[in-house]
Amino acid sequence: MREVVSDAFYQRFGQAPTVVVRAPGRVNLIGEHTDYNDGFVLPMAIDRAVWIALRPRPDQRVLLHSLDFEQAAGFSLDQLRHENAGWVEYCRGVAWALQEAGYSLAGWEGVMAGNVPIGAGLSSSAALELATARAFAAVSGWPWEAATMARIAQRAENQWVGMNCGIMDQMIAAAGRAGHALLIDCRSLATEAVPLPPGTVVVVLDTATRRELVESAYNERRAQCEAAARFFGAPALRDVTLAEFEALAGQLDPIIRRRARHVISENERTLQAAAAMCQGDAVTLGRLMDASHESLRQDFEVSRPELDTMAALARQQPGCYGARMTGGGFGGCAIALVETAAAPDFTTQVAAAYQAATGRQPKVYVCTATDGAEVV
Repeated sequence: MREVVSDAFYQRFGQAPTVVVRAPGRVNLIGEHTDYNDGFVLPMAIDRAVWIALRPRPDQRVLLHSLDFEQAAGFSLDQLRHENAGWVEYCRGVAWALQEAGYSLAGWEGVMAGNVPIGAGLSSSAALELATARAFAAVSGWPWEAATMARIAQRAENQWVGMNCGIMDQMIAAAGRAGHALLIDCRSLATEAVPLPPGTVVVVLDTATRRELVESAYNERRAQCEAAARFFGAPALRDVTLAEFEALAGQLDPIIRRRARHVISENERTLQAAAAMCQGDAVTLGRLMDASHESLRQDFEVSRPELDTMAALARQQPGCYGARMTGGGFGGCAIALVETAAAPDFTTQVAAAYQAATGRQPKVYVCTATDGAEVV
């Protein structure tokens, strides 16, 4: 992808780019819908990313050509306003959030391309946000601080784009570490690099279904979690133990009870999963992934038949330790933890079985854990 954007930049501007940046998509191994509850998540940055080749401009304009959308867009840093202009709103929102945080921004122009599937639950939006932030840092001359940039990008998505997401996607896109997942405490933003169990790989299972989270029930789920936290008198559901939940669960509205049970139990599973990974225990990690999917399906109700089918078919294949939906839900991708030696046959067999079961042609690929946003 670096060559693609660099060559396209040269064709467009007649010279090589001054800077090339990349920011990755992600898969979340476990810890779903816990981030906006101040809980724990365990994502890894993947070897699919958004790339921008760019050079500084002498004025306050940002001009960006997207190869994927075959569209050019631009905006003035002096007059940032909502225009509902699609992908460029993520870039404009990052500029706004950086200015709100006190950063002085220089203009730039560039060419962008990516291979993070859009709407698949692999966080293409956070990849775009962090690539944009990395570009601004490169041309504006201020230092890069991953957690700070993650919070700024989250604010752009929350307040500019209108997606009330937690911090996980932006944090892993900013701070990912090659060869590792990252256990993130979404309250303190403390991180711990956690290695995958030896002899295993993560396989992404794209169900060929898509969702639009801003228009989905995502924000509704967040409001339900906040209602549950208020019931328990806690700052967030992260502060409620399973024992405290079980003691008072009968007093909760049934829907609120199911939502809270998922988040509280998912936090426990996430911490157990990180411990299992540190011990190289693929069997326990896989079991926890399976349990996470069932909780998301039954209690949080963000799965859908294709995701359930994909996870079930994956578990039936030799060498699979566990499988679950990943991302916000309502469509997109599942992931599986698979023996490295079994991965080639696994990808072929699960794709064929899923297409036979659903009539949809999936995309199945092995992912490598990479570093977060960087100048390359």
